[in-house]
Amino acid sequence: MYQPWGYETINRWNPNTVDPNRSFKADSPSEECAQAMAFVHKHTSTVFAHIDLHETTDTDESEFRPALAARDGEDYIEGAIPDGFYLVGDADNPRPEFQKAIIDEVRKVTHIAPADESGKLIGVEVSQEGVINIPVKKFFLCAGFTDSQYCTTTEVYPDSANVTDQECNDAQVASIKGALDYIISAQ
Repeated sequence: MYQPWGYETINRWNPNTVDPNRSFKADSPSEECAQAMAFVHKHTSTVFAHIDLHETTDTDESEFRPALAARDGEDYIEGAIPDGFYLVGDADNPRPEFQKAIIDEVRKVTHIAPADESGKLIGVEVSQEGVINIPVKKFFLCAGFTDSQYCTTTEVYPDSANVTDQECNDAQVASIKGALDYIISAQ
């Protein structure tokens, strides 16, 4: 866990109101991100696969996003947390077969988040069931700092009425298994 305070308080910010989830960049304002990047770069110059495990709780909409809008002097526009598991791939390196292998493995243990009525998850067009792609480097997501050949960010929704905590944990394990099985078979 690179953000222990956020884990303990169930929120995305660190104690300095910085969102480490969007701070994987040079001269990061997040001490947690800077330390994680320095550690990885100290031990290797290349990362072949990068699987970033996330969960989104109801506090993203009830606390974090309203507070972020207030801090930045913007209007809060209510969003919705997808009910189920989904992946965020890199729009600049989407790897659809890799993403599909992960979704297929996770589907064995929990439900995949359906797209909304406009075919989107969190406002982003779904590229395939349970997968959206964004430019991870542009948004300073963790999966973008390593230049890995295969990368993805998982999202589980533990506050869903349709899932247990154990199923969320099992989904994260399944995502790693699906990713590794795919990578091994592709070599």
